[in-house]
Amino acid sequence: MAGSGGTSHAERVFRVQHAFTQLGGEVHGLAELARASGVDDSAVYRILRSGVTCGAFLRVGRGRYRLGPSTARLATRALVNSMDSTDTEELAACLDRMRRDTDGGLAFLFGLSHFGRAQRQCIEMSVGTSDLSELGASTRDVLMVNSSLRVGATGRAILAHLPEPVQRKVIAEPVPRGAGPGVYRDREELMASLAEIRANGYAVGLQECAPGWNSVAAPVFWDSAVLGAVVVLKPAEVIPAPLDRYIDVVKSAAVDMGRLVGAPAPERYIAAKGA
Repeated sequence: MAGSGGTSHAERVFRVQHAFTQLGGEVHGLAELARASGVDDSAVYRILRSGVTCGAFLRVGRGRYRLGPSTARLATRALVNSMDSTDTEELAACLDRMRRDTDGGLAFLFGLSHFGRAQRQCIEMSVGTSDLSELGASTRDVLMVNSSLRVGATGRAILAHLPEPVQRKVIAEPVPRGAGPGVYRDREELMASLAEIRANGYAVGLQECAPGWNSVAAPVFWDSAVLGAVVVLKPAEVIPAPLDRYIDVVKSAAVDMGRLVGAPAPERYIAAKGA
């Protein structure tokens, strides 16, 4: 923004809106939004007041604001549009390659969801002839355990790139019933593991989600926003050590996924315009 060469009204509006994502948390006051955005208090006040009228912001108590429903609709539309331009067959092919290149591992793509709470949901999978019962858990256990971002390489790979207030809220959640023996139970150790993931670009899970299964995961980004993660699961007794080759495969697949999800296909829009 500093290089845009101006402080037009439109730019100031975007800077105030962006300040909410920089600050994290839920509700913010006029002074902290002004500091984070670099916009003077009076301009921030006018922007917030106008934004409340159109639903971009909500006033919560005296002089306190949070993002509103029209902002949520905008974010949802951006994500929906990004997925509309994604070839699901290419996503499946990417997971199939990851499965093949990890000697038959179970390959999954999980997406980040904020419905009710920050969690993850399975978007696509490549498991060959395997069955979820091979994980040693019921369908209910698999769904409940694997939805939590505080459990497993996939959850931590996503959680590591979320704002710190969200991280602390997730870490404060109880460990889901049915989690494996390797799950992080100490909250400080869990928080420290997130810093390692950010530094390394991947996460390794040792029997976190289910006994007897290890995993390697990498986050999927759209620009700098984390959308989800890809993961490969293998039985603990057959997964190789060191994990260098598996790590390279999973990180490469995550980059490919980010490219498929985030990059627009110009020919698609040109064709639509011509129609």
